[in-house]
Amino acid sequence: MKIRIYYKDTDSGGIVYHSNYLDFCEMTRSELFFKEGKSPMINGCHFAIKKIDANFVKPAFLGDILNVSTKVIKIKHTSLLLHHDIHRDEELIFSMNVTLVFLCPDLKPHRIDEETKEFFRRQL
Repeated sequence: MKIRIYYKDTDSGGIVYHSNYLDFCEMTRSELFFKEGKSPMINGCHFAIKKIDANFVKPAFLGDILNVSTKVIKIKHTSLLLHHDIHRDEELIFSMNVTLVFLCPDLKPHRIDEETKEFFRRQL
């Protein structure tokens, strides 16, 4: 997914705030669902971040166009492991592994249903 960096994304020096990289990755994860006409909310349940391992390689700047990608690494019973990369042109500027847990309204981890697992298998 392509993302342009706007003034709202940066500090006064035109450098992207560190937390915005997480937002960009979140947007890309949601797009996995939206591009197939699905919602990230599944029968009242959703995925929530359990663990993040982020690597800030180089800064992004006002006006940059970034390419954010998401790759499914592992599908478990109640969680997923995803990998995100953010590139400016061909240059890697950020990478992140994120573990997501499947939560329902009781806010306890639940088994991911087979249809949703199959959706993520297609992303492998």
